[in-house]
Amino acid sequence: MTTDPPPPAAGSATRRLHAVVSGRVQGVGFRASAQQVAQRLGLAGWVRNLADGRVELEAEGPPAILDQLLAWLRKGPSLSHVDSVDVDWPAAEGAPLARPFQVRRDGW
Repeated sequence: MTTDPPPPAAGSATRRLHAVVSGRVQGVGFRASAQQVAQRLGLAGWVRNLADGRVELEAEGPPAILDQLLAWLRKGPSLSHVDSVDVDWPAAEGAPLARPFQVRRDGW
């Protein structure tokens, strides 16, 4: 399910993006490329492989910058082939996400 981000809460300049990317996205440098893009954009968060062949990502930052990351996720790096990106926008509650953006190896 891909949805547009909800408007940020009053006085909030930070949103959280959760995405699961399907297609040929493992073994093609997707996680490392996503990390580079997210770090270049100044986002906090993480990316990891899932056992079913998808890639999961959570990022936190300004809505306009998250939109840029989401646009990149829909294409991926040159060797990948993205079939779909399932997106949701959870509340940015609790502790902030990791900074700098990390590749997690705990997905499977």
